[in-house]
Amino acid sequence: MNELVEKRAIEIAEYIVETKCTVRAAAKRFGVSKSTVHKDITSRLSEIDRLLFNDVDKILQINKAQRHIRGGNATKEKYSLKREREKNRTESIKE
Repeated sequence: MNELVEKRAIEIAEYIVETKCTVRAAAKRFGVSKSTVHKDITSRLSEIDRLLFNDVDKILQINKAQRHIRGGNATKEKYSLKREREKNRTESIKE
């Protein structure tokens, strides 16, 4: 395996363990795609550092279990803001 790829996989994994962030957040932080992060921390990392892989895998499982809640909250926020804008627009038209 390429030395740079191994180094990137370890750096991303350590970042995820430290911050407990999502794959999407790690991808944004390191300037790579979500697919690359996922490949690095699932396939490649298991060959490089099994202990680090186990730590990251625990965090990924937690994130996976919580993603439907985050998605629901994001949708709730989206429509709350939409209602707020509609309310403000209606009030400004009345004046």
